[in-house]
Amino acid sequence: MRLVLVRHAEAAPGDPDELRALTPEGHEQARRLGEQLRADGVVPHTVLSSPLLRARQTAADLGFGDPEALDALAPGATAEDVRTAIHGRGETVVIVGHQPDCGRITASLRGGEEPSFPPAGAQIIDL
Repeated sequence: MRLVLVRHAEAAPGDPDELRALTPEGHEQARRLGEQLRADGVVPHTVLSSPLLRARQTAADLGFGDPEALDALAPGATAEDVRTAIHGRGETVVIVGHQPDCGRITASLRGGEEPSFPPAGAQIIDL
């Protein structure tokens, strides 16, 4: 199974946190990431995201179809939450989440150091 773990793109500041939207640059970052993933041969069976607006917008802007928001992928998600979320979802799954969760999840699933995760950053993890 291949997991593509994505940090949401650039979001505007604001309150409440769960309703922070992507900036225009954030929308463009997500679209470019989707194009790059497609150029790299990534064709996900499923796209999942945190329920927070900025993650849902990033997932939609990737251009892989309608994403599904899961409460388990909200800030604070763990590697175990991700394993549970992707179970039975196909060979390739994209998940859009948050930092520092994305770095911690990647380190846990791969073993080793936490990678850098800029906005709209992605890590491909073969499980």
